[in-house]
Amino acid sequence: MSDGKAEKLPRKQYEKELLRLQTELVRLQEWVRATGARLVVIFEGRDAAGKGGTIKRVTEHLNPRVARIAALPKPTERERTQWYFQRYVEHLPAAGEIVLFDRSWYNRAGVEHVMGFCTKEEYQLFLRQCPIFERMLVEDGILLRKYWFSVSDEEQQERFRRRLEDPVRRWKLSPMDLKSITHWEDYSRAKDEMLVHTDVSDSPWYVVESDDKRRARLNMIAHLLGSVPYQDVPPPVLELPERPESTGYRRPPRGLQTYVPDHAATL
Repeated sequence: MSDGKAEKLPRKQYEKELLRLQTELVRLQEWVRATGARLVVIFEGRDAAGKGGTIKRVTEHLNPRVARIAALPKPTERERTQWYFQRYVEHLPAAGEIVLFDRSWYNRAGVEHVMGFCTKEEYQLFLRQCPIFERMLVEDGILLRKYWFSVSDEEQQERFRRRLEDPVRRWKLSPMDLKSITHWEDYSRAKDEMLVHTDVSDSPWYVVESDDKRRARLNMIAHLLGSVPYQDVPPPVLELPERPESTGYRRPPRGLQTYVPDHAATL
């Protein structure tokens, strides 16, 4: 430990534990599918807090037909006239499905409120309605888990800098992300106010310290697994059939089809 922070987790140790947890996530997936459970996991936090990387590790080995990501764009003009929660409802899971919200209805308590994209009345209405809305989900049998990824201002600044310099990750950085730097305290106050109103017994918030991305991923996945009462579902017994004898089929000449050039041969 130094300055109250845990040392960065070694990669080898991280990868070993990540694989073990991902194997458990597959077991959780099969339990969800077999029992018809509905699981919603919300990922919130500041820009560059590590939400996207964690979601990627959660879904890496899962069946996309069972576990899907909901990352909604800004609302259309029509959606702006709907009940605020309406466009999120259609993305909720049916029986045997898992939905991971990469940002969620909590946009109203964060960026919309801080940047003035909603009125004060709309913001206050959201704070009143949100616990009621989530209670309805839980009472209907949905397993709801909410994670807030907490990153320090120094680490966020460093991650923004790396994104600016990395052409592969440059797309992750938007003008709105950069604006968040100048509104750090505003976002902090908004988060505190959000927790006061929505960190309730029916749907509590779980805070993930994310300055160390490796620790954050392992901690979040381990907590999710520990919070869901899943059990092992025996897989169906499968046997590889014998390949039948040829009936005379011959592949057409290669010259009749267009093949992808062998770029690998040029390396």
